[in-house]
Amino acid sequence: MPARITDVPGLLVGHHTDRERQTGCTVVLPEHGGMRGGVYVRGRATGTRELDALSPRHLVPEIHALLLTGGSAFGLGAADGVMRWLAERRRGFDVGVGVVPIVPAAVIFDLTVGAVAWPSAEDGYRACDAATAEVGEGAVGAGTGATVGKVMGAERASRGGLGTWAVWHGDVVVGALAVVNAFGDVRGAKGEIVAGARGPEGFVDARRVLAEGAVPGSSFARQGTNTTLVVVATNAALDQVELSNVAVMAGDALGQRITPVGTEFDGDIVFAVSHGALPCRPLVVELLAQEAVATAIERAVTERQ
Repeated sequence: MPARITDVPGLLVGHHTDRERQTGCTVVLPEHGGMRGGVYVRGRATGTRELDALSPRHLVPEIHALLLTGGSAFGLGAADGVMRWLAERRRGFDVGVGVVPIVPAAVIFDLTVGAVAWPSAEDGYRACDAATAEVGEGAVGAGTGATVGKVMGAERASRGGLGTWAVWHGDVVVGALAVVNAFGDVRGAKGEIVAGARGPEGFVDARRVLAEGAVPGSSFARQGTNTTLVVVATNAALDQVELSNVAVMAGDALGQRITPVGTEFDGDIVFAVSHGALPCRPLVVELLAQEAVATAIERAVTERQ
């Protein structure tokens, strides 16, 4: 059985996949209680909700789920269903008269892949109902309508998707989940292109083509239409500041596996959460996170359901 983000004890992942309309959403949540969290906004074209709750200066000490979703900004409404699911189980920030679940969310743009459609609040609820320790990969959940390598146009792009991996240091585990909908190509551990823009004789090196002055010929060459979303999770006892640093360091893995990365067309975001109490130096978690994220990105385009 492959390693996965749910190897972090007590963590679950749920997908809602709409294959007909080529969109979907994915929720990451603990079996009980909440998670400490941090975030790194790397991209310049993001679509998000409640990211401020991940700031160390914010009132709430923890979050209760993370939502990754297709449908561009329309898909953020799926978080309402996640909140409803959590509230029915009285999981959230106690405000005296009840609880308010804290659910940061981020989107990818998949509106031009299938139907012009997006996950609904009911779909977010279904994703929570489906949450288990098993994690489907490839064209599932938020990765259903993902594509990569769009420099030559949509017709020459490759399928993106969702991938996961985990690594260990003793009893400390660091897992990652990546939804890869990048403008650039995805590379393997040896530097070879494993998914990307395709020409008559194979993959075209998007980084080289753009560096030589080519003008992207694609409907995806617009701000807000490409995104890689990452969730890093660990059972190490890290606080919000330390988790924010983990997210920054984990973001370097995008540069290892996606070329070019962080363009004006990309809206990349890295979340980091802690669901555990094991002591561990933050630097160890940061480096393990880079390894887990790099592999998760590759698996997103190589593992097919």
